Amino acid sequence: MSWLDHDYFYVLAVACDEPVGIQTPDGRKRMTVAEAEALLVHAVDWQRLSMSEGTKGPRLFDWAVIPILHGWEDDGRHFLLSRRCLDDPSKKAYYFVFAPPGATLAEMVKAIGQRWKIEECFEIGKEMGMEDYEVRCWIAWYRHLTLVMIVMAALAGVCAAALTPLTKPPSHEGTCPLLPLTIAEVRHLLAYLLWPPPRSVPLLLAWSWWRRCHQSRASFFPTKHRCTAG
Repeated sequence: MSWLDHDYFYVLAVACDEPVGIQTPDGRKRMTVAEAEALLVHAVDWQRLSMSEGTKGPRLFDWAVIPILHGWEDDGRHFLLSRRCLDDPSKKAYYFVFAPPGATLAEMVKAIGQRWKIEECFEIGKEMGMEDYEVRCWIAWYRHLTLVMIVMAALAGVCAAALTPLTKPPSHEGTCPLLPLTIAEVRHLLAYLLWPPPRSVPLLLAWSWWRRCHQSRASFFPTKHRCTAG
């Protein structure tokens, strides 16, 4: 029994010359994914969706989906996704998708966006000390990594608790949206609060508020430019 028989759904990035079986109006044919997209995807088939939130706002792309053959049969669970950049439509990427029956394009795109979440977790873990160890045995390595992950979980809990509605203090920023706290931001604030010399708590919190407001404003204009270009 293969891993496909266990319904392990996946999204896999492929090259533009990857071969694929397609059901065309003239019958089943084998072609590259780029050829399949050129043949079957029309202008009205593209949908603009965000795959995740980035440092400059939502990661917006145009997407199109095509059912593909698996075992030379159309089982309704295997698809080819095409991704097109907004500012340069010639830049495209392709994905093979094995999804549950009835999966929507938005759900597939959301699954693709989880890749960045995983990479961000690894990057944060490195900054927290996952790569800063000098041990020579597995037990010491395991203990070090466990402590780092416990600290990351505690900081993630602080970020989650901060999502509860709070009364916004008076600010000259007006209605500028505030970016949520991140693990890196919480770690930075705690380092300034706990490490000597003593710091002013209200001043540090006001500084964090101001910085996140301006980060949000800075992300607005690149997003607006990309949407206009598309």
